[in-house]
Amino acid sequence: MPKDAPPRWDRRMQQRLARGEAAALGELYDRFASLVHGLAHRVLGDETGADRVTREVFGYIWENPDAYDPKQGSMRSWVARVTQGQALARLRQAELGRGSREELEQKVRSATAAARADFIVTSMPAPLRAALELAYFKRRDYRQAAADLQISEDEARRRLRLGLQLLSTANALPREDTVPPGHGPSGYGTTR
Repeated sequence: MPKDAPPRWDRRMQQRLARGEAAALGELYDRFASLVHGLAHRVLGDETGADRVTREVFGYIWENPDAYDPKQGSMRSWVARVTQGQALARLRQAELGRGSREELEQKVRSATAAARADFIVTSMPAPLRAALELAYFKRRDYRQAAADLQISEDEARRRLRLGLQLLSTANALPREDTVPPGHGPSGYGTTR
């Protein structure tokens, strides 16, 4: 299998969804509902809105299983991009009448960066995530993280540096071609 090929589960899931297998949607929901809801809640700051976005995202996936392109990354990444696009569209819609366009765009940028940071951390390889969690939540320096993880200090520094480099990309705007039409950062999106 080529190095950049998506995991077997991703390919099979897409095929099952394309065949209209309701059980596949249930399995996808079980695997990604907490990710979708968490990202939506992070963007919207609202439980009801996050619930609505979660339903919309899985509805979109059910209706458009071929929108997932395995060449663009994992299904998890795609689901997160769909979620982010839908949540941002909801945020824009909700905020249109509440303030200036500049305030709205600043809120969208902040929500986007926060959601991307959450996604980056949850989808990074476990060794990087473990090192960052030790450093951030338990306030361990690289020496203490190395001891806790039973790795060399050089490896601990490498993992922390790489994890932080990945997190630094959270402020970058997503590419417009990675979200469903009508849900991207430049449009106000549509609702279902």
